[in-house]
Amino acid sequence: MKTVTQRLQNVKKLQAKRLENEDYWDEINELLLKELKDILDIEPQNTSALINLGAVLSDSGENENALAVLKIALDLGSEDKNLYINLAIVMIDLGMHAEEYHEYLEISENFSENPLTFKAYFDPQSH
Repeated sequence: MKTVTQRLQNVKKLQAKRLENEDYWDEINELLLKELKDILDIEPQNTSALINLGAVLSDSGENENALAVLKIALDLGSEDKNLYINLAIVMIDLGMHAEEYHEYLEISENFSENPLTFKAYFDPQSH
C-alpha cells in the first residue's frame, strides 16, 4: 500500500499529464478528484491534498468550492506558496476586487512551494 506522500507525488505527476493531454482532461480530472478525496478521507487535515483539491476544483470552474477548500488549508496554518497563489487565482476567477487577492500574492512571496502541491491553471488573457 502506498503512503499518502507517495500518493500525492503520483497526483502531481497525473496533474502534469493532464496539462500535456488536453484530449483526456476530463478523465484525468475525475481521477485527480477521486484520489484527492480518498487521501482526505484518510487524512482530513492534509494541507497538500487540500491545496491540490482546490486547484483541481478551480480548473474545473468550481471556484466557490475551491475557495472553501483552500480556506480550510489556510485555517490549518499552511505556509505553502501554492496555497496563496491558488487563493488569488480563485478570487480573480470569481471576479473579486484586486485589493482582495493582492494580499495573498504578497504573502506568497514569503513562502516556498511545497513539492507535493501545484498551482491552479491561470490564463491571464481571459481576464
